[in-house]
Amino acid sequence: MPVDVGESRRVLFHEWGTERLQLDDDLARRLGQTDWVSVHTDREPGWWKVSTRQWVGAFTLGDLRIIVRPKIKPENLFFLLEVGLPPEAWQAEAIDYATNDELLPALVSFFARTAETTLARGLFHHYRHEEDDLLALRGRIDFVRQFRRGGVLVPMACEWDDFTADVDENRCLGSAIRLALRVPDVPYDDRRRLRRLLAALDGVAEPTATAALDRLDRIQFTRLNEHYRPALALARLILANCTLQDQHGDTAASAFMVDMNELFEQFVTSRLQRELRGRLDVASQHNLHLDDEHQVRIRPDLTLRRHGEPVGVADLKYKLTDSDTTTAGAAGPLARHGDYYQLLAYTTALNLEEGTLIYCADVNEDEASEQQTSNRSLAKSTIAVQHAGTKLHTVAIDLSGTPADIDAQITALAEHLATTTCSSRG
Repeated sequence: MPVDVGESRRVLFHEWGTERLQLDDDLARRLGQTDWVSVHTDREPGWWKVSTRQWVGAFTLGDLRIIVRPKIKPENLFFLLEVGLPPEAWQAEAIDYATNDELLPALVSFFARTAETTLARGLFHHYRHEEDDLLALRGRIDFVRQFRRGGVLVPMACEWDDFTADVDENRCLGSAIRLALRVPDVPYDDRRRLRRLLAALDGVAEPTATAALDRLDRIQFTRLNEHYRPALALARLILANCTLQDQHGDTAASAFMVDMNELFEQFVTSRLQRELRGRLDVASQHNLHLDDEHQVRIRPDLTLRRHGEPVGVADLKYKLTDSDTTTAGAAGPLARHGDYYQLLAYTTALNLEEGTLIYCADVNEDEASEQQTSNRSLAKSTIAVQHAGTKLHTVAIDLSGTPADIDAQITALAEHLATTTCSSRG
């Protein structure tokens, strides 16, 4: 439906959707320079075809607000965040997002409640190694540095372990809280929660969002800090995807956009690692080479190993396949031809007899199609490559069911991968 944004500066899209918008040339150019949409000229002057991609959320460019809704249900979007909490934990926010187009305020509310529960167990403390030159001895003398002083006794070179709350877990949490406090339209109770949490983190260093994101990715979870994992998973989402200040350049935008490709891949990878623990090692984005001279690099989404040896390979494709490039065979779904070629390259390079394509089933088919897949069973198909004997499997994860349905499909997928892995050829 054509939308004249001269009259309404707020436009609602769906993931992988297209709308005709009336825009001035400058705004259309700036819009096309963002990563989140593509813009093409229309036959009618002044009108443009704007198409969304795999990003969902909302962003503002000038006085134009574009909101992109996911194809999957709100509760399943929160489920894909994979923060280690049961579905009932985000039920309120999922309901809110179902009735309110804005994703970020709902996500901030979920983050605020999760962080509050986390810190209610007490602020995490850990030993941090310190070194300094002091007038009085603290801890122990750093003899190497002290001997370099050539007989000078004070200040003394000291080193000690400080038991402190000023650690990366709390620094990253605080950075996300400060960013979340600047988000508009967050309910008053949740904003008050965030302020209380920030007060509880008084004395903890305040890294920038970029520095906090880097530190967060290096945190190693143990039984001591495991209870921080859900809050830090949400903190990472906010820090990585939320831009609340204009960037330099003429494509500046205030945005919170989530890459559904990345979200789907992270979710499936995490769940498979959990399901196959003790049976197979699941490595993500492992660098390999196609040729003997190591000139052509390949990077499968999932490499399955047993005792260090590759026994399986899989590639993840969230993008809902197009009707002109995909067919549904009698035995199950078929993937795009290019995806088969890519998977065949992976199996050949790893000298494997089988490989699997894992993609997201289209949940926005017509009602009849949805009724046909109402049992939420794992849809599979297999093709055999001529003259090679290689079997390429396609597995479709249907995200239109309940979280329990999705969990059951992941379990079935894990069993499929476990039974189709094999040693290398001869």
